[in-house]
Amino acid sequence: MNEQGMPYMISNIQGLISKFKSQEIHVERSVDVLVIGSGPGGYVAAIRAAQLGFKTAVAERAETGGICLNWGCIPTKSLLKSVQALHYVRHAADYGVRIRGAATPGISEIVIRSRKVAADMREGVAFLLKKNKVELIPGTAVFNADKSVTVTSANGDQQTLRAKHTIIATGARANSLPFAPIDGKKIIGYREALVPVVSPRSMAVIGSGAIGCELAWFFHHIGTEVTLIETMEAIAPLEDADVSAQLSRSFRKAGIKVMTSARVVRADTSGAGCTLIIRTKKGEEKLCATVALSATGITANIENIGLEDAGVALERGRIKVDEYFRTNVEGVYAIGDVIATPALAHVASAEAVVCVEHFAGRPVSPIDYDNIPSCMYTTPETASVGLTEKAAREKGYKIRIGKFPFTASGKAATAGNKEGFAKLIFNADDDTLLGAHLIGDNVTEMIAGLIIARRLRATARDITCAIHPHPSMSEAIMEAAANTHGAMINCFS
Repeated sequence: MNEQGMPYMISNIQGLISKFKSQEIHVERSVDVLVIGSGPGGYVAAIRAAQLGFKTAVAERAETGGICLNWGCIPTKSLLKSVQALHYVRHAADYGVRIRGAATPGISEIVIRSRKVAADMREGVAFLLKKNKVELIPGTAVFNADKSVTVTSANGDQQTLRAKHTIIATGARANSLPFAPIDGKKIIGYREALVPVVSPRSMAVIGSGAIGCELAWFFHHIGTEVTLIETMEAIAPLEDADVSAQLSRSFRKAGIKVMTSARVVRADTSGAGCTLIIRTKKGEEKLCATVALSATGITANIENIGLEDAGVALERGRIKVDEYFRTNVEGVYAIGDVIATPALAHVASAEAVVCVEHFAGRPVSPIDYDNIPSCMYTTPETASVGLTEKAAREKGYKIRIGKFPFTASGKAATAGNKEGFAKLIFNADDDTLLGAHLIGDNVTEMIAGLIIARRLRATARDITCAIHPHPSMSEAIMEAAANTHGAMINCFS
């Protein structure tokens, strides 16, 4: 070929390449297991499936690790740890430590640390998937009528996957109240709350579940005037009444305004801030705040993923499943926040394992949802499992209750925070543990032993006779159990 023909040839090749790049690519292939979503349910399901020998892929439209890792559990706890450190520095004199000058929150630094923690964990999940030879497919997954799933990437490329087992683990998002819709500016959700640029002068937090309480605590400690609003008669209304009451006292003592039996009925964002109209037992009240945080629960991510085309049945806004997480469509399963079970990361992970091991043919028992722990990471922390006192009485149990206050704990005294207690509820007929409710420092690390105790049907005497380390916060559990038989030793308060 002469030199004059070379430019023409190069031009043709470039044109073909350009044309090829401009066209969307569509590939069809098969895997054994396809998981839609890579949160604490999805990535656990994928890894367990791969461990059991299945060729496994995960489709994820956003960040690896899901909401919990990127916009929930992990970054929230990082923010709370930062303000805990701030609290210790501000109260260093209480511990005999001299510090010159005032400690102030570096909001940008706190947020940067939080995002780095989330990013590191996200990379960790990606590493685990790769280590276990799980294929990660970025893109939005949608079911087709034949149960296959088409995943569309950000640049429009598509691949259709046919799987023997498809697990829906698409999670959930924050509720947006119809009369106070989230606009991301004056009425925010948890995503905006996790990355504040400045400390708002004032904030109204609507809802006092874990998200509401934890973020109320965080913003209070970075200088925001916080009002916590709860429709029910007590904050943290799902907790035992004694725990809710103690948490309310702790919040009020810290300077957080708490409103209970209060329902937000209207929001006005036309002015400089946000004005809420709140209906209470005394009538309607007006609350003006720089910003309002909507923390009123979650909505399952089940729209626009083709469930109707695949014929997957829904019930009350969730996917309907059996005890092994099978939907009404053969080979299609659902776990986590898209089904009507507690919306907790550890629940989704447990459901993932049961789901996969069951369709793999391994012996596995259904999850005992009566033995699921619930935790909040405020100061003091709360942790609970099993029946509350009220629920136990309503179920007709004859009960014995043992309580031990942390005011009598040597470890709590040395740590400088004696707020809270351990409360254990036992069946008086057979001495077995029905419920455990803790509030105090580090109680989220103490609840696991009580979950095991309930699973093994441990009695109050079993717990009392198990020697606990001294000094430790966990001694409160032993003493509370002993209290039910009149054998508590160290309570002097």
